[in-house]
Amino acid sequence: MSLQVVILAGGLATRLQPVTALIPKSLVDVAGQPFAVHQIELLRRHGLTDIAFLVGHLGELIRDTLGDGTRWGVRLRYIFDGARRLGTGGAVCRALSELDNPFFVLYGDSYLECDYAAIEKVFLSSGKRGLMTVYRNDDRLDRSNVLYVAGRIIRYDKQRRAPEMRHIDYGLGALWKSAFVARANDQASDLVTVYQDLLASDELAGHEVPHRFYEIGSPEGLEQTRAYLAAKGISTR
Repeated sequence: MSLQVVILAGGLATRLQPVTALIPKSLVDVAGQPFAVHQIELLRRHGLTDIAFLVGHLGELIRDTLGDGTRWGVRLRYIFDGARRLGTGGAVCRALSELDNPFFVLYGDSYLECDYAAIEKVFLSSGKRGLMTVYRNDDRLDRSNVLYVAGRIIRYDKQRRAPEMRHIDYGLGALWKSAFVARANDQASDLVTVYQDLLASDELAGHEVPHRFYEIGSPEGLEQTRAYLAAKGISTR
């Protein structure tokens, strides 16, 4: 079994202006091709071939550029947020009827080299409604926001951080649809809140990954990601 991958790609990408004035963040050039192509190819290498983009701002450009995924040997679907922006959690909740159960979820600006099969196995064997991947960060890439002890997430808070928090939300989660059962499908919310609610009810598994994430959500992150992928020799095919 390989889970469907849901990519959150509906944001306005204000931190990348003016680069994203006319194109969505997913289509920003990174090492010779749109960033979303790097994501697709990475997922395909891990055997993940069913991918749903949740799109909003300039989402038609993403759909028209990437198509149905045939050229990469994957299936691509596009689910539009609608007239009102609902946030990351709200966008997933609104799309539930069109998603598989369970599914991976990641952000449209993240490049995550990790063992997806191992993470899926941990998630399915945990019996929990959700799983969050974490990385031992020690405030290097960003402020750490997770207290992770002996394989368990003890606390997750992006606002009230504490010195004992050494890990950071890596950006890849796995969720059963039941994680959203108490939420209205037209209510704006953040995926962070979904994870926090699961943690409060002891329904959130944790899994530590050994390698850092790359992201293009900020100008600095974009340049780091460009340099990293260029150094790996990943460019237009």
